[in-house]
Amino acid sequence: MTRQERVEELLRSEVSEIIRAQVDDPRIGFISITGVDVSPDLENARINVSILGTEEQKRDAMDGLHSATRYIRGELGHRVELRLVPKITFVRDDSLERGSRVLGIMNRLGNETGVRQNKRAAKKR
Repeated sequence: MTRQERVEELLRSEVSEIIRAQVDDPRIGFISITGVDVSPDLENARINVSILGTEEQKRDAMDGLHSATRYIRGELGHRVELRLVPKITFVRDDSLERGSRVLGIMNRLGNETGVRQNKRAAKKR
C-alpha cells in the first residue's frame, strides 16, 4: 500500500468520524463517504459523498458540507500526523443510487422472465 493510499484511507476514516460526531448542521443528513482521492503531492483531497434523500435534501447536504469544510480540515489537523493537511473538496457521488436503480431493474426483469418461464412450463404440462 502506497503512502498516498494510506493517507486516502486515513482521511476517509477521520472525515467520516468528524462528520458523524462533531459536525452539527441539520442540512447534513445521511451521507456516506464513497471514496477519497488524494493528489500525489498530498496537498489536495477530493472526498466523494453519497447522500440519501430527495434532490433538495442532497443540495442542502452539499451546502452544509461546503460550509463545514474549514472546520473539518481544522479537526483533521488535530487528528492526523501529516506535515500538511490536504485541502479538501466534497464531490457528490450518485453512483450508489444509479447502481441500486440498475439492480432494481435487473431484479424486475429477472422476475418477469421467471414468470414467463413458469407460464410456458405450465402450458407444456
